[in-house]
Amino acid sequence: GIELEPLVSKRTAHMMQPHLKKRVDKATRKQFKDGIPAFGTDALRFTYASLATTGRDIRFDLGRIEGYRNFCNKLWNASRYVLMNTESADCGVGGNTEYSLADRWIRSRLATAITTVRENFQIYRFDLAARALYEFTWHEFCDWYLELSKPVLQSADASEALQRGTRRTLAQCLEALMRALHPLMPFITEEIWRRIAPIAERSGPTVMTQRYPRASDFDRDEQAEAEIEWIQTFILGIRQIRGEMDISPGREVKVLLQDCGPQDRRNLEQHALYLQSLARLSEISLLAGDSVPPPSATALHGKMKILVPMAGLIDPDAELKRLERKKEKAAKEMLAAERRLANQDFINNAPAEIVSGLRERVGGLEEALGQLETQITRVRELLKDNG
Repeated sequence: GIELEPLVSKRTAHMMQPHLKKRVDKATRKQFKDGIPAFGTDALRFTYASLATTGRDIRFDLGRIEGYRNFCNKLWNASRYVLMNTESADCGVGGNTEYSLADRWIRSRLATAITTVRENFQIYRFDLAARALYEFTWHEFCDWYLELSKPVLQSADASEALQRGTRRTLAQCLEALMRALHPLMPFITEEIWRRIAPIAERSGPTVMTQRYPRASDFDRDEQAEAEIEWIQTFILGIRQIRGEMDISPGREVKVLLQDCGPQDRRNLEQHALYLQSLARLSEISLLAGDSVPPPSATALHGKMKILVPMAGLIDPDAELKRLERKKEKAAKEMLAAERRLANQDFINNAPAEIVSGLRERVGGLEEALGQLETQITRVRELLKDNG
């Protein structure tokens, strides 16, 4: 890192165009008010890779490198979870191993990610390779697979073969991911690889001399991907309801399902453990098509309706006041934005991105007001039933 004054001195010293010194001084003080903080080599290298687009000019954004520093932290915490569950544990070496649905899914997704990364390295699109590795690591391996592995590892009903398969998958996927990330993030991947490699049955003094992973190292499984996508949509629907109704993520909720198709029923029977664990469900019940559900928050999953009855989850009076305050605030903000957009002088003189951003904001507020009105209607129905 560097403090502000030394940074200004460096940027204005020995300039080929000295008449620009004051402009550069002013711009530096505006853009880097506190100087440039220190960042690790891995975060910096990954940032430069992500910026290696086909354009000639790039804008170096400190917010971006901060995001990739968080990515390094995410990777480190994920490795701790994997090592905690695999070191000194039976990972299926020479034993009977069974892979769960989540195991087959992450192996398939890793094969897809490796294919994308290899293709982009070959055409020197380091930015696209970095994006593929980032999205797989953060959104699929960390956000979903690690959570999906917990019901298997922590369930007393899971067989030893199934638990061995999950531990084996954790180790093998993390080890391959370290090899895939190593060219872009050499230091953290070297540290993690040396610990995970023996568990994943790979030998060698350093990850630098290891073969880059191939897509053929892991089996593709379209059926597993389709089923996990169904589970993800279900869980995200529950999380959406929790967010809309301000229900604590840790509180278990009862779920009613309406208009379930045959495939929905099969998925429910086969994957109830994942749904109850990750969505924090106390009960899942099916409603007949002609049944009238109680006042509930609703999310759609294809043609199936996911209903969370509100009775007992919220204080209707307090929730109604909270929602009406939010609605009033959003309405005032929308009115102010619409007045600005109705001002022709503002439209003519303001930068195009400001006008565009304000229009997008109005669209977002319209959607938010519609959602708030729906929630208010639900709570009023609940108050009516209680009355």
